[in-house]
Amino acid sequence: MVGKSPSDADRAHHAWQGGDDNASFAELVQNIVADVQGLIRSEIRLAKTELKEDASATGRASSLLAGGLVFGFYAIGFLLLTVVYALATAMPNWLAALIVGVVVAIVAVVLAMLGYQRVKQVNFKPEQTVDTVKEDVEWVKQRVS
Repeated sequence: MVGKSPSDADRAHHAWQGGDDNASFAELVQNIVADVQGLIRSEIRLAKTELKEDASATGRASSLLAGGLVFGFYAIGFLLLTVVYALATAMPNWLAALIVGVVVAIVAVVLAMLGYQRVKQVNFKPEQTVDTVKEDVEWVKQRVS
């Protein structure tokens, strides 16, 4: 409320809260607009905070996951090579490698399908912000009506 004395601002805000019947319509509208702008700014800050926290936690978890996957990849490779060598003692080398390759391909497809289904279930929306925005809309509706 630029250009008004603090007493005018206090009176208008008091009127908006329902305590002054002498407040002008313009003051009431200004207060509604100011309150709605404040709510919007607060909701944007809340959404940014939620998304930053989620992104930070996801980044740390992804780093650990990537390191584990690299070492796991090498471990699985050596274990599979061991299985191929073990089978090669009882059958031709090419058949041992083929059997291990087919089993690994089946496991890969099953794991990929399970992972895809779980990724589809992940919720990436800022739930707290959505809830408070709904509450704010209801609050504004009550004040206006």
